[in-house]
Amino acid sequence: MKRIFLAIGAVTVGLLAAAMLIDPALAQEAAAASAPKVTVNKADDAWMMVASLLVLMMTVPGLALFYGGMVRPKNMLSIITQVLAIQAIVCVVWFLWGYSFAFTEIPKDSSLAFLAPFVGGAQKLFLSGVSAESLADTFTDGVKIHELVFVCFQMTFAAITTALVIGGFAERMKFSAVVLFAVIWPTFIYFPIAHMVWGSGGFLLDLGALDFAGGTVVHINAGIAGFVGALLLGKRIGFKKEPMPPHSLAFTMVGASLLWVGWFGFNAGSALEANGSAVLAMANTFVATAAAGVSWMLVEWLIKGKPSLLGLASGVVAGLVAVTPAAGSAGPMGELILGLIAGAGCFFFCTSVKSAFGYDDTLDVFGVHAVGGMIGAIGTGIVHSPALGGQGGADFNMMAQVFIQIEAVVLTIIWSGVGSFIVYMIIGSLVGLRVSEETEREGLDIAEHGERAYNM
Repeated sequence: MKRIFLAIGAVTVGLLAAAMLIDPALAQEAAAASAPKVTVNKADDAWMMVASLLVLMMTVPGLALFYGGMVRPKNMLSIITQVLAIQAIVCVVWFLWGYSFAFTEIPKDSSLAFLAPFVGGAQKLFLSGVSAESLADTFTDGVKIHELVFVCFQMTFAAITTALVIGGFAERMKFSAVVLFAVIWPTFIYFPIAHMVWGSGGFLLDLGALDFAGGTVVHINAGIAGFVGALLLGKRIGFKKEPMPPHSLAFTMVGASLLWVGWFGFNAGSALEANGSAVLAMANTFVATAAAGVSWMLVEWLIKGKPSLLGLASGVVAGLVAVTPAAGSAGPMGELILGLIAGAGCFFFCTSVKSAFGYDDTLDVFGVHAVGGMIGAIGTGIVHSPALGGQGGADFNMMAQVFIQIEAVVLTIIWSGVGSFIVYMIIGSLVGLRVSEETEREGLDIAEHGERAYNM
């Protein structure tokens, strides 16, 4: 009887093997059946959906209120309209071509393959091939999330980065120029840098640069672009000759607070899973931010004699910027030190350096985001060390990593600086960049939008 069963088994295996040879599709199905099934953890998907909404909240209403409170009353409606418009425009651009250019690869057999380290391909234009069933990789082998939630999460990054830029030249750019900027700038500046840092085959990713949630991609990129724009548009009428205080520090404080809350989606969400890395990023986003706020407040108190709410809010944002690139890879004590340095360093650039050179960076995009981003990006090479509680392995080489981080910072500055200059020149030739003197004096609310933020 035993021999009969063995014979039947042998014949069955032989027939299956023969069928597979005759029908390759059957062989593929059998292989697929034997392969381990990839499942999606609903908690990861849920967390990434929440994180996407938190980052959206950072832009609207967070950044809109933060910026809106710092401009003059006659430009309040204008700046919040610009932020909301950028969020909407960049969202459309991202779904049409941004996602493909940032997160796909140019095929190796393409004539454009030499561009692969710097920009993505066209395989997913108009979200081709992306469906409710398609999956995206996380940082853990075999763990995936639904691709559409990854698309939405990364869209919010593209939108807030573009919106951050306008703080450099607030109160003096045409709305038509802002609309064109929201289409052209992310296409040629943001999407390539996102691909270089985060995309498969990206130049800086392959170089070994560390940027957990956007120190280079978001903050240095936006800070440099805003600075170039401020220099090109020139100073506001009356700059340094008439008072231009923030019109509502209450709005600015609320905006900064919303940014802090939303930043947990920004940083912890960049883990792409509800796991220990996300928890670490959450803890770091608390401690580094608080340390930077305290640092700015104490330095300002010491130098100017009074601690200001604007300074404290700015310090909090500086800490958020600095913690970003190492949020998921540094220990809390390392990030605390990084936050202390960022608060004092950004204060110095927003006061002494800005005053010495006399440039009109309206809302301190360069002083907070570019400088804070540089401190965070380069500091990541230090705090990533396991000796300081970081996640670097036993063979971690601090000096080598710091050098790589510096290379990433320099490349981002050059790409954003030169590229943004070209973008501004193109927009200027099409619609002009700056509003007329009459419009600027009247205020952009009425002149550009026919509305007021306040009925007086």
